[in-house]
Amino acid sequence: MKRVCSVLLFLFLAVSPAWAMIGGGEIVFSVEGMASVLYSHDFHVTKAKLKCSECHYALFTNHAQHKVVGMAGMQKGRSCGACHNGKRAFDVADQKHCVSCHNNKSPE
Repeated sequence: MKRVCSVLLFLFLAVSPAWAMIGGGEIVFSVEGMASVLYSHDFHVTKAKLKCSECHYALFTNHAQHKVVGMAGMQKGRSCGACHNGKRAFDVADQKHCVSCHNNKSPE
């Protein structure tokens, strides 16, 4: 019985990080005067290979505690601008990338 419990515990610990990896789903940020931004956890975790801890909880908290950050703040490295700075990912200041976020669709 102890061996069965040990094996089950091992399997749970080995598999649970994979289940938790893509938590959060998609989040829509309404932006006055332009298309909303659809943030895809799936894209950022599976395609960009980010860990949850790279954004949570230093950059982002949760929906209830979310503070609105405009483009000027992002260009100073706040919110999405921490990575979207032209070095790690496309630069939020580069207008040719506006539709990458402001398109109401999931990233491809």
